[in-house]
Amino acid sequence: MPAAQNKTDLEAILHKEFGKLNILLDQVPASVAMQKLDDDTSIKDVIAHRAHWIDLFFGWYADGQAGRPVHIPAEGYKWNDLKRYNADLRAAQADLDWPEAVAMLRDGHARLLEFIETRSDAELYGGPLKGAKNTWRLGRWVEATGPSHYRSASKFLRKVMRDRALSRSAQL
Repeated sequence: MPAAQNKTDLEAILHKEFGKLNILLDQVPASVAMQKLDDDTSIKDVIAHRAHWIDLFFGWYADGQAGRPVHIPAEGYKWNDLKRYNADLRAAQADLDWPEAVAMLRDGHARLLEFIETRSDAELYGGPLKGAKNTWRLGRWVEATGPSHYRSASKFLRKVMRDRALSRSAQL
């Protein structure tokens, strides 16, 4: 799927991908969401992770607008440190429960939607994210933080739920 090139397309993809994910979120029982999988992550961990990345985006944006250094993905981490970062994040979010993780994601989505609605095409696609030290336009960062993460989370949830259903049927 090609990246959005304007505000209208960005809003459409944000609604589309969150709509799919939101339906799935309502189908996951808390007991299933909290179960650790083979890689020591849970559905809750994945959803809380996606919510956290929305917060990271807003921090990057605020730092860039204020002329402060923008640390992507986060201060003290480089892209090749993501496994460590994600492990640290899971530890920091260990006490979250399923309703809290879902609420964080839904709140983050609402913030992204409001952010887009209050920006023009020129603001979203006229130039790169200030301070990001790359050429990605602001709208592309929004898409990577929201819809792209929603899409991967939906894929993950469908796989886990399908595998779980197959496992139950094999036991019968």
